[in-house]
Amino acid sequence: MANNSEENIIPEYNAEDIRTLDSLEHIQARPGMYIGRLGNGEHPDDGIYILLKEVIDNSIDEFTVGSGKKIEVNIDETGLVRVRDYGRGIPLEKVVDCVSKINTGGKFVSGSDGKPSPFACSIGLNGVGLKAVNALSETFVITSRRNGAFTTARFEHGVLQKEENGKTEEENGTEVIFRPAQKFFPDFHFDLKHIVPRRMSNYAWLNSGLTLLFNGERFFSRRGLLDLLESKIDKDACLYEPLHFKNDRIEFAFTHLAVLDASYYSFVNGQNTNDGGTHLSAFKEGLLKAVSAVSNGKRLDAEDVRSGIVAVVAIRIPDPMFESQTKNKLGNTDLKGWMVAEVSEAIANMLYKNAELRQCLLDKIAKNEEARTRIQEIRKGIKDQAKKTVLRVPKLRDCQFHLCDFDTKRKLVDKERCAESMLFLTEGDSAANNMIHARNPETQAVFPLRGKVLNCYGLSPEKSIYKNEELYFIVRALGIEKSLDDLRYSKIIIASDADVDGFHIRMLVITFFLTFFQPLVLSNHLFILETPLYRVRTKKKTIYCFNDTERDEAIKTLGKTCEMTRFKGLGEISPEEFKPFIREGMRLVPVTIDNQKDIESILRFYMGPNSPTRREYVLDNLLSDIVI
Repeated sequence: MANNSEENIIPEYNAEDIRTLDSLEHIQARPGMYIGRLGNGEHPDDGIYILLKEVIDNSIDEFTVGSGKKIEVNIDETGLVRVRDYGRGIPLEKVVDCVSKINTGGKFVSGSDGKPSPFACSIGLNGVGLKAVNALSETFVITSRRNGAFTTARFEHGVLQKEENGKTEEENGTEVIFRPAQKFFPDFHFDLKHIVPRRMSNYAWLNSGLTLLFNGERFFSRRGLLDLLESKIDKDACLYEPLHFKNDRIEFAFTHLAVLDASYYSFVNGQNTNDGGTHLSAFKEGLLKAVSAVSNGKRLDAEDVRSGIVAVVAIRIPDPMFESQTKNKLGNTDLKGWMVAEVSEAIANMLYKNAELRQCLLDKIAKNEEARTRIQEIRKGIKDQAKKTVLRVPKLRDCQFHLCDFDTKRKLVDKERCAESMLFLTEGDSAANNMIHARNPETQAVFPLRGKVLNCYGLSPEKSIYKNEELYFIVRALGIEKSLDDLRYSKIIIASDADVDGFHIRMLVITFFLTFFQPLVLSNHLFILETPLYRVRTKKKTIYCFNDTERDEAIKTLGKTCEMTRFKGLGEISPEEFKPFIREGMRLVPVTIDNQKDIESILRFYMGPNSPTRREYVLDNLLSDIVI
């Protein structure tokens, strides 16, 4: 019998329901498709920084093809951005089209006489960048200057307001002025710490000879990746002088430190590939091949060659294929043959020419082999324990999809959900139980910590990971015992209480990762979960507040009769209340490293055996300036 209830009535769907959006309207309707996240500027990956990057990248492309050696970038207190390059300028008759029509640009055609386009090795080849900036800005003005003439186009919210043409005495080049729209980026603010020095320095290091001026501050590199490498390490800690190689399509620099961690920084056409990819794999293979060739026939283990290395690798290739929209991992397989050969030949030549350096590297490899052998012996001692935990880690409530599940060849699983996988390291069983009930079991796993974990600073892996059951289970849960390539979760999230003990747990967990798995932090996989401190409510409305300012605003909004609750810990928040804080409304603070060379000194001061000095520092700063 048919059910005629209103709930089952299918809505009408007719020709008038079909719409065709123009280029900029589609970007405005689906901004996430084009720039990823939106945000207000608090996070380094928020959309306003993507807009800035799109404009600067176009100017970088001009430098790459040999036109213009200077780029000026200015951002004022209102959020108005100006980027001026001294390249060739956009052809004047195509200025409006290039910033308002998707799939319009100079990067689709081949060069003259059938040669590759000069833009072949650009990071953005889809003709979208400036259109997205235009569509998502309340004000957008572009001026192109070519051979004594100029064209200026003025837009508001993606709508052309005025086009001007005329004569000019200014140098050739393109100037873009824009202010992101509040509609898409409410209360946005450019936080300069997300731009200077890291982003601007990267531009300079990856484009040696280019001068960038950011609000008057100059960024310039003559030695390219060698400067980048030395910015990441304490040069006194290097076991040998860094090796550097550069040709038209590949550049790399590396050295070894007296540690076991390997750290890699990789780039494709100027894009930072945090998760590496085929180019990084090819570099590693070429390195192993070269060192094996100069080791007098000794069979070397790849892990021994790479342990302790700090390397920077950058390539420029046409048609880069990335494994995600965020361009964090390169997928081109055709580069392996030539890249392994070039890397191997270059490194072997450098090692053959410097006997002292070659011997220093081989000595480091021998020490790595000794350390690996000791760890293997310890692993054998816990072989039975390992077998029990291969498929099941005690207390781990796992999720369905994992980062390492996706096979680019077979594509048997959901790629997006694999990329969304995350593991919460929670403080205690009560908080874990609430999160288990509130989580999305497809992509969110939970592992409860039993109080404070071991302080790993100054300890070796065999005295910590393999002697401490909880740390061992964390490593097994993450799948990183042998290699970070097997990482099972895209995000590792520390979820501790917002009190002294909770902050201490955060520091201990961060110390653990920085001590033994530093590349995991450098690759932006570690986060801290922000949870509400207060709940302010009336019978009709509830507001959750993450700080005192939000609490005061909520009380003002709801009135004096409202009820205010201060959460003492995560375990006090019910599963239903918890859902927004670990799903759509989740607030994550990335654990980032601005300067790798400072890690050792920071860990030594805060986590090392210097209690009287640290106590004095804490007491002196407790009431004035504490940063968590």
